[in-house]
Amino acid sequence: MEVLCPTTTRPRRRRSLPARPRIRRRLRLAIVLFIVTFGIYGWYYWYKVHEEMKRHSGQGIGGAVALILAIFVGIVMPYLTSAEVGGLYKRRGQAGPVSGLTGLWYFPGMFILVGPIIWFVKTNGALNDYWKSLGAQG
Repeated sequence: MEVLCPTTTRPRRRRSLPARPRIRRRLRLAIVLFIVTFGIYGWYYWYKVHEEMKRHSGQGIGGAVALILAIFVGIVMPYLTSAEVGGLYKRRGQAGPVSGLTGLWYFPGMFILVGPIIWFVKTNGALNDYWKSLGAQG
């Protein structure tokens, strides 16, 4: 005689699905917001970008850590952000258009004044292209 065991009712862990691609950030608007808010938008930008990348890939520092780093040691953020954006591409088996070295446009690039703008155009552009390849609108 065969005895069937009752099924257990322990909760199952949900498999984490990648976050839906977000709407791409407009370059000019982000630069204007950064200037108008005297840099406060920069903290929001670091938080949102790192939170989205962490939710999507499951890797990276995440939004809260990025915000804390941006407030206390902000000079590291361009290097970390560019490295994480490049990592998104590498995990898909593609060559990353940006890397941690791209952060050099920010510092010491700030001494030529346009360095941070070049960094932002390259890194934000690479992130926008990545989201667009996944179906993001905007």
